[in-house]
Amino acid sequence: MHVHVYHANGEAKFWLEPTVALAASYGLNASRVDDASKLIEEHFDEIRSAWAKHFPG
Repeated sequence: MHVHVYHANGEAKFWLEPTVALAASYGLNASRVDDASKLIEEHFDEIRSAWAKHFPG
């Protein structure tokens, strides 16, 4: 599982398993990446549920 994060200045991809981890980042500074990581962790259950609905089975 992974998520893509978009911002006007760039984007990032985070792996969700086995833990939330940055896969790649383009144009985002460390503060933006850190903020995104925290948001992903705070909403992990919602993200995982949405992933399961989008990719059943």
